[in-house]
Amino acid sequence: MVKQVALQGEVWITLDGQDFGGHQRVELLASIAEHGSITQGAKAIGMSYKAAWDAIDAMNNLAGEPLLERSAGGKGGGGTRLTHRGAQLVANFRRIEYEHTVFMKHLSRQSQGLADDYLLLQSMKMKTSARNQFSGTVASIKPGAVNDEIILRIVGGQEIVAIITHESAQSLCLQEGTEAFALVKASSIILATGETGKLSARNQLRGTVCRVQPGAVNSEVTIALPGGGTIAATVTRDSEQSMELEVGVEATALFKASSVIIGVPI
Repeated sequence: MVKQVALQGEVWITLDGQDFGGHQRVELLASIAEHGSITQGAKAIGMSYKAAWDAIDAMNNLAGEPLLERSAGGKGGGGTRLTHRGAQLVANFRRIEYEHTVFMKHLSRQSQGLADDYLLLQSMKMKTSARNQFSGTVASIKPGAVNDEIILRIVGGQEIVAIITHESAQSLCLQEGTEAFALVKASSIILATGETGKLSARNQLRGTVCRVQPGAVNSEVTIALPGGGTIAATVTRDSEQSMELEVGVEATALFKASSVIIGVPI
């Protein structure tokens, strides 16, 4: 599922650190100029009369001079219009706002690559006790009466197979192309070196040991996977030593499909 990324922003003016206003306040001035009345100008943009006066007072104070003035009465009676400073402010703001819109559209066209990082940014905010977190895309789904088999394609083109309930697959709205993540505890992983032969474990990720953190009883062994990913396993200190697990050794991480937790960003 390809996400459409669009950047948005708003122009807001400050004077000496004080909020002067943004689009709504400038539109108020423009509306007053168009209707010749504070009451009608505020009503046209859905602002209350009191809120309009509060905004005008704030802008006048920050500008240091009036932005509105009463026009002389005539056949149609008097009204309210913008001062030269007020009209200049509206014109300049609209010019800046136009340039800002053009800039944001250009930036949006250049930022389509952000869609590729959307899932990563979402998963980076997630806190979990699972040592291994993989982001990827659902490659296929094999539905069953009770459980579904989900194949998630991760970094480097490798795949992780998960077995989850059919109800869970539906509640997660999983389908081919859906961006998702897989969680696997380090304690659920078995390491093997050399030829593994035929095994019942559906997941077999082969790589090279890149880090070993020994402990009093257990050691954490991290394997670098093709494409830049890693996977960590917790093994006993005895197993680490007997298997001669050290940096540079080729190893395979084995884990059951039932040990994988699937999630989706929200």
